[in-house]
Amino acid sequence: MANTAQSKKRARQSETRYAVNKARRSRIRTFLRKVEEALASGNQDAAALALKTAQPELARGVSKGVLHKNTVSRKISRLAHRVKTLAVAAA
Repeated sequence: MANTAQSKKRARQSETRYAVNKARRSRIRTFLRKVEEALASGNQDAAALALKTAQPELARGVSKGVLHKNTVSRKISRLAHRVKTLAVAAA
């Protein structure tokens, strides 16, 4: 258990950051789920729109330190490829 005033404060700050980061991760997952659902429905326009709205949210996760830059880059790349493939398959 924290003994000094500084360690008690750090424990409080840690709890607050944990809650904020957890909410941010949950929000990011929601945006990703919307893209996945749009892809599953086969609607290319909806999938492209969902991806376009998810990208800034993912980038914000990187800037806030919740996710790693390369992880987000990989996710966006893979989703964009799937959206593009959906367009080709529909044509």
